[in-house]
Amino acid sequence: MTERIEHTGTLWRWTGGTGGTWHFLTVDGEAGEALSATALMRRMEGLSRGFGSLKVQATIGKSKFATSVFPSKADGWMLPVKASVRKAEDLAEGDEVTVVLEL
Repeated sequence: MTERIEHTGTLWRWTGGTGGTWHFLTVDGEAGEALSATALMRRMEGLSRGFGSLKVQATIGKSKFATSVFPSKADGWMLPVKASVRKAEDLAEGDEVTVVLEL
């Protein structure tokens, strides 16, 4: 059975020490709690992945892509949003983005 989670948040950019940049959507609130519950169940079943990540199929607009979400040190989960998706959906840092995650 596939779990389906929908969330809307603000797209933000992180710049690494080498100058590379990545764009993320923080998945928090009820959606973040649902991801945390799924991660806990998988850990209990011995199915946890590196860094506590969860594999997902993400859909933003008409773009569907496979990726992973990662637990945030601050709050919720971080969903990386690929450049190809940002370009196809005309997204930029600060935009409100709705994503559907399938686990």
